[in-house]
Amino acid sequence: MATALFISRTDLVKNSIIDGNTDTDLLIQYVKISQEIHIQSALGSKLYNKISEDIASGTLIGDYLALVTDYVQPMLIHYAMVDFLPFCAYQVKSGGIYKHSSENSETVNKDEVDFLVQKERNFAEHYTRRFVDFMCFNSTKFPEYTSNTDSDIRPDKDSNSSTWVL
Repeated sequence: MATALFISRTDLVKNSIIDGNTDTDLLIQYVKISQEIHIQSALGSKLYNKISEDIASGTLIGDYLALVTDYVQPMLIHYAMVDFLPFCAYQVKSGGIYKHSSENSETVNKDEVDFLVQKERNFAEHYTRRFVDFMCFNSTKFPEYTSNTDSDIRPDKDSNSSTWVL
């Protein structure tokens, strides 16, 4: 079964620093990875599958459409950037791994890329916290959020899992 993406290329370009001329083939894999890792962890298997099926069938409406538009898409946009930025300058071709450079631009160093990744992670975690807070008060509207069983992925309600508490 093909994966129904929760955002479009336009959503990503309009809401990030990605240039409109960026090849979709360079972006799409990171959207899919981010959706399957970060978004499925936040939503849990049942809600993730419900939204995916509704998008694929064109029946995403009502509260579910609002949930995706207001909460899920902002999370996914920024998680996709977190996953895309470390790799965006590289290409693998038959002759090896190449780093893209332009005669009219300057490549950034690792610290600058790390800074951008951290900023995007902060944005993603902010939207994830908003989602978790919303779901705490509205989970009855979305019964799939709390109905995961057995080997299902249960929603990760700790939206700031990168912080250590000693």
